[in-house]
This record gives sequence, C-alpha cells and structure tokens, in this order.
Amino acid sequence: MNIFRLAGDMTHLVSVLVLLLKIHTIKSCAGISLKTQELYAIVFATRYLDIFTNYISFYNTVMKLIFLGSSFSIVWYIRQHKLVRRSYDKDQDTFRHFFLVLPCLVLALIINERFTFKEVMWTFSLYLEAVAILPQLVLLQRTRNIDNLTGQYVFLLGAYRALYILNWIYRYFTEEHYVYWITWISGLVQTLLYADFFYYYFQSWKNHAKLQLPA
Repeated sequence: MNIFRLAGDMTHLVSVLVLLLKIHTIKSCAGISLKTQELYAIVFATRYLDIFTNYISFYNTVMKLIFLGSSFSIVWYIRQHKLVRRSYDKDQDTFRHFFLVLPCLVLALIINERFTFKEVMWTFSLYLEAVAILPQLVLLQRTRNIDNLTGQYVFLLGAYRALYILNWIYRYFTEEHYVYWITWISGLVQTLLYADFFYYYFQSWKNHAKLQLPA
C-alpha cells in the first residue's frame, strides 16, 4: 500500500467520523442529504459482497466493515432517530436519487471487466459512487446555509477521491499491467463533480467567510 492509498482511506474515514460526530453529538442532520446517504449505503452493500469470501488483509476487512456499518447507521439515524430526524430538511432534499440507480446498473451490465454477478455489482458500485454526491450538492445549493461540519464532510469526501487518483497514477508508473479504465474514469467523473464545491470552499477559507454555493 502506498502513501496516496493510505491517505485516501484515512481521509474517507475522517469524513465519515465528521458526519457521525455531527449527527451523534449535535443530534442534527441539517444540511445532510438522506438521498446521498442511501446511495452510499447501496454503493458499499454492492461493492463488498465478497467481504466474507475474499480475504485480502485484516486492514481491508476492517475498512469494509467500517464503511458498511457507518453508511447504514447514518441512514438509520436520519430516518429513525427521534431527535435527529426532526432536523432533516425533507422539503429541500427532493433529488430523485433512485433515477441514478437504474442507469448505473444498466451501464454496469453493458460495460464491465467480467460478466459475473459480483463483478457487475462491483462495477455498478463504482458508477453509482461517481454520482452519489449529486443530491448532497443540490441540497447545499438550495439551502445555501452550510455549517462547518457539513462543509468539511463534503470537502473530505472529494479529497478522498482526489487522493485515490494520485494512488492510481503512482501505481500505473510503479506496477506492471496496472490498467483499470472503469475505475479510473468513474473516479475522475466523481472528482470533477466536486470541482465547483472545491472552488467555493477554498474561497471561503481564504477570505475567512461562511461557505455558500451559488443557487
């Protein structure tokens, strides 16, 4: 494992911890899109179908369990917790997220590395993760009231994928036959979706101003 992969994993982990901290400590999910969290739960559930059948390392298994458990925990908190669910902005979080699921599934059935159930589901999870942040970005544009923890959560999610791109570049130049176009293109699309958010995030940081996205 290289430093870029480790940094990407740790950034992803911190993003989840930031969100759980916001929800568990403040008992609020204001500014958080349930639609995006449901998509992430689907992403991890379909990506880690091999969690108990394909052992790679203790580290790998633990990270899979953390992301699986945390994604479903967050969905449960927003949907069921009697205090947290009161702060959920259902009227603003109206992105029809399940319309993203079917196209990603169809694309995975057509374009994949190997036509097996696990491989198609893994490919589907890559396509879906690439666009899963869209409901969250739309919600932030609509509310325009972005607290620090929500802003940091979204920034860390984008940073994790950007670090993974550096990991792929590093591995391409240091490992033989390391070519995974589906993973690369999906990751690039995912990172590009954050470009606008990154710009306004750094502008707010530089000017010591509250983060706001244009409507």
